[in-house]
Amino acid sequence: MSLTSAQKFLWVLAGVAALAFVWLLLWSDYRVDSARTDAEPLFFAEFELTDHRGMVQTEEDFAGRWMLVFFGFTNCPDVCPTTLSEVAAVMDGLGDDAAEVQPIFITIDPERDTPPALAKYVPLFDAGIIGLTGTPEQIAATSETFPIFFERVEEAAAPDGYTMGHTSHLFLFDPEAGFADSWPYGTSAKEILADLEERI
Repeated sequence: MSLTSAQKFLWVLAGVAALAFVWLLLWSDYRVDSARTDAEPLFFAEFELTDHRGMVQTEEDFAGRWMLVFFGFTNCPDVCPTTLSEVAAVMDGLGDDAAEVQPIFITIDPERDTPPALAKYVPLFDAGIIGLTGTPEQIAATSETFPIFFERVEEAAAPDGYTMGHTSHLFLFDPEAGFADSWPYGTSAKEILADLEERI
């Protein structure tokens, strides 16, 4: 009889130990997930530039909205118009939720992409895109905060004898201007839309 009682006692101890072990595992997973959720963004969008209407804009003007940000230039032969066309498709696919997202095109060629030049370019995509430009110093400072890479490339056959090499990712920033995600050139509008819809 005493042996049976001892066995029962040992089984109870084993059960308690197993439950404690499972609880520790779950708590550990919870701590990891919480740390990921509460982690600070890798960087924040920071800029003070002039839009295609001649108005000075900063990231604070878009507080409370998601920002889709792409860096490029109006004389770009393929990457920029292709990406902005994908952005337009995404905005169309968002439907009523499109009001929560602001697409932004920041030029890396301020010498040619003045506000009037952007005013002719961004409406071509019919997506409510805001074009931003500034002085070379302002664009350089903005590129460092994101961060992105760009350079002038001399090319005799290009307009004005040069083109621009640049980072071709599309960036997503949350309503507090924190970096949320990015997509490389060639990512379909369908994939970007699916990612956005999970977040909004």
